[in-house]
Amino acid sequence: MSSTIIKPSAAIRQNYNDISNLAKETHSPIFLTKNGEGDLVVMDIETYDQREKQLELREKLVEIEERRQAGIKDTPARDFLSELREIYNK
Repeated sequence: MSSTIIKPSAAIRQNYNDISNLAKETHSPIFLTKNGEGDLVVMDIETYDQREKQLELREKLVEIEERRQAGIKDTPARDFLSELREIYNK
């Protein structure tokens, strides 16, 4: 993972294309500050979508682990893989 990218909020008003290109090239969030304080996070849509998919997958895995620990009958592996593929291919 690359280092944290921090820019003043004025940068997005003055250099939108540069910020957009930076986000797309680095696939990293760009943290914008306002008056020296953190204000917004900007990222390209592809990176955002990928992060959302990863979060969904993690949530599903946590749900399955919680069910396992509670003694609830396991989901067959084939069904589990099918669910993961469905989440990932959204």
